[in-house]
Amino acid sequence: MSGSFLRMWAAPIALSVLTVIGLMSALLGDGMWDHVSAVALGVPVLLCLWLGLRRRTKSD
Repeated sequence: MSGSFLRMWAAPIALSVLTVIGLMSALLGDGMWDHVSAVALGVPVLLCLWLGLRRRTKSD
């Protein structure tokens, strides 16, 4: 793989893998898995909010 491919697609692939882990742990597990799913599903949401707010405040 080339460096430009990894530079462009590494973050979306990592976020999608984290989301799949969160969804699968929420469906298949209980107890500790509920905490794993909350963290795994919360990280992409918080990251998108942080990047969106940062971009909005930079352009103003």
